Parts: sequence; C-alpha cells; structure tokens
Amino acid sequence: MTDGRPRPENLAVLMREIFVALNGRVLTHLAEQGHEAVRPVHSAVFEYLDDTGTTVSLLAERAQMTKQAMAELVAHLETHGYVVRVPDPADRRAKLVQPTDRGREVVRIAQALVPEMESWIGEIVGAARARALREDLEAIRRAVVLT
Repeated sequence: MTDGRPRPENLAVLMREIFVALNGRVLTHLAEQGHEAVRPVHSAVFEYLDDTGTTVSLLAERAQMTKQAMAELVAHLETHGYVVRVPDPADRRAKLVQPTDRGREVVRIAQALVPEMESWIGEIVGAARARALREDLEAIRRAVVLT
C-alpha cells in the first residue's frame, strides 16, 4: 500500500509474485518430505550450485548478492547437512561448496515438481498459451541477458 492505496502492478511485480507462489508450493512439498530447514532464500544456493562444487564468491555473484549473505545461507545449509565445504583442488586457499546426498535430494524433489507445475499452468491458461508464455519469457530472458 502507498498512502492507503494499492500499489500499482507491473509485469516485474506480477512475475515475482508468481515465482514466490510457485516456490512456496515447492517448499511445502520439501517440508512434507522432511526438508523443513530449506527456506525460500535457499533457492539462491541450490539454483546456482554446481554438482562439482562452487565457491561462495561465485554463488554470490550468480545470485547477485553479497558474499557475506551467501556465506550465511551456505552456513545454514551446511549445518543442516545439505552442503559441505571442501578444499578447492585448483586453489587450496579457497573452499568449494558441494551438495551432499541430502542436498541432491532437495534438487531432485524440486525438479520432479516442474512437469506438474507446468501442467497446472497449462490447465489455468491453456496449453497453447502456456507454450507461448514460455517462448515469450525465454525471449525476454535472452534480451535481458544480452543487454
């Protein structure tokens, strides 16, 4: 609300709200599978984490957040057994964040929900519009990434 009036909606806000809602469905499913420690903000780690390991600095860069904030997320996930930090073989001073079996399970569960969610979106707007939506979003992503 702004001065008691509803905030104006725009495409970016709508896309974010939809992402938050869909991500919430994933997190509910994860909690039902015993992964209550995973919170919405942790998607910033799982989304950008390579199977072979990724430094906190690179995770932070990919997620467009500070190294300190990313380090806190990684510490939480490490405490709960989703990731480990190991020496980087290319640079012994650095540490790589690697997913554990538990972390890989979270990714598998989330990825397994993708077809269900995309089908659900197709039910809401129709299969043709869902395909067109995907194409439009991919075009926007290409344009944004290239600029």
